[in-house]
Amino acid sequence: MDSEDDMHDAYDVESLDEDFYSGGTPMGSEDGDADYDFVDHDSEDSEDITSHRQQQNYTILNIADIRQHQDEDISRVSTVLSISRVAACVLLRHYKWSVSKVHDEWFANEENVRKAVGLLERPVEMPCTKELTCGICFESYPRDEMSAAACSHPFCGSCWRGYIRTSITDGPGCLMLRCPDPSCGAAVGEDMINMLTSYDDKEKYSRYLLRSYVEDNRKTKWCPAPGCEFAVEFVMGSSSYDVTCNCSYSFCWNCTEEAHRPVDCATVAKWILKNCAESENMNWILANSKPCPRCKRPIEKNQGCMHITCTPPCKFEFCWLCLGAWSEHGERTGGFYACNRYEAARQEGAYDESERRREMAKNSLERYTHYYERWATNQSSRQKALADLHSMQMEKLEKLSDRQSQPESQLKFIIEAWLQIVECRRVLKWTYAYGYYLPEHEHAKRQFFEYLQGEAEAGLERLHQCAEKELLVYLEAEAPMKDFNDFRTKLAGLTSVTRNYFENLVRALETGLKDVGPSSNQATCSKSSSSKNLVGGKGSKVGKAKATVASSRSGGRSLDDGNLWSCEHCTYANPRSANTCQMCEQHR
Repeated sequence: MDSEDDMHDAYDVESLDEDFYSGGTPMGSEDGDADYDFVDHDSEDSEDITSHRQQQNYTILNIADIRQHQDEDISRVSTVLSISRVAACVLLRHYKWSVSKVHDEWFANEENVRKAVGLLERPVEMPCTKELTCGICFESYPRDEMSAAACSHPFCGSCWRGYIRTSITDGPGCLMLRCPDPSCGAAVGEDMINMLTSYDDKEKYSRYLLRSYVEDNRKTKWCPAPGCEFAVEFVMGSSSYDVTCNCSYSFCWNCTEEAHRPVDCATVAKWILKNCAESENMNWILANSKPCPRCKRPIEKNQGCMHITCTPPCKFEFCWLCLGAWSEHGERTGGFYACNRYEAARQEGAYDESERRREMAKNSLERYTHYYERWATNQSSRQKALADLHSMQMEKLEKLSDRQSQPESQLKFIIEAWLQIVECRRVLKWTYAYGYYLPEHEHAKRQFFEYLQGEAEAGLERLHQCAEKELLVYLEAEAPMKDFNDFRTKLAGLTSVTRNYFENLVRALETGLKDVGPSSNQATCSKSSSSKNLVGGKGSKVGKAKATVASSRSGGRSLDDGNLWSCEHCTYANPRSANTCQMCEQHR
């Protein structure tokens, strides 16, 4: 999960409602002639946002919304079943606030339901006598000082208050409170709580009831961000689990971890567990140390000769190469510092198993370190991008508007670029977790994955550099610069191209890289069909992402250059037969 730095108010609510990879915020035109009209599309952008929100698969609820939904469900059940609101509330709590479940069970067997939840069909009146005996303290009190649930078991006010207060102090179990009589299962409703307890106890009970509506309801969850009081109502069966709360935190509805699309929840759980586990410590010990032959404590040799002395109280002196006692070393072993006993023993197979284990541990550690460092680096880059976005929204955009004599409404392309950077850093970060668990033997898939990842990463670096460094020239300018419109075109174009790269990457990973061909050295990504479901919003296109992976070098992006040409505008590698770039649609 992201740290609390993610809680920066880095996004406008208008922007953050959008899910980048399931419908989205328009981020500029993607026409090949780079003719960006930033003024006349305001109404169209608003229509796109409205259209997207109508298709949004979740609703953000504040405390007032939650209470309203709860009251509406209680009223609905009360009306349909012709029972009191208190009884309807008891039923809904028992069936985890599922109105349909209450209706189904009630009409299937009302008697069994009443018995299960403690609702009597006909409430019983307390005996009509002047005095009644409390069933807890066994003192006699006037009838008007006694109270009872629907079962008519009388208890004095003091005992009721003590019973209810103890139950509320114990926690949310007080929501299923029953009559104090051990032989009775009658439900104690909210009406009796409000009538018999103190103000503080009423408030606690009310909070438990409100939280129950979110925590017991399968359709709602609290936002997991620290200190956030919003809840999310989700449309079950939706294809995407990505949710962005009004506090600006994005998370996965299914596992409540940080949003991790396109990587599945199982992979994320394994990766997080691995990062927290001690297994990598043990791998490091195995790869970089040897056990003392006497006390078995691990020893790291980071300098010096082969003569090793274990720490007190062991103090055993031995040879690092063969682990034999140092007293046995001399000219017959090839000299004190040139032990050949180890080489001879290894040739005889004496150290094969330990060497194999050490080599496996070292390779495993190096591989994990490779992916973890890149995962963590993109995480920190995303945090920095969030801070930069917040700074741009709060301070720099107004300054840039003054320096370049441009209205802030025409500088939206800069915010859109930073939003794209933040989202792409998140996606790129999780692709490294995906790559770590990609099977080693599936060479074609691995090569295709590394190619798509490399292209996306290169595009993101170009965009990030442009938004972070090239923008400074215009921020620090003393007067409006003539080439600012050229910068606008460049940044908006890079935003669009980078979005397309990542759309291809997301689509490929979500389909399990199924577009990889049968050849172990080839991988093909099918031509994408276009449009409003993609990040680019209305009218955007993601062209074909088709590449032949010839070999894998350190960058993972080696191509058969004889059959490809590189676009001058976006550097995308296209087939030699194509006259138009399949990514940015510029002519060759």
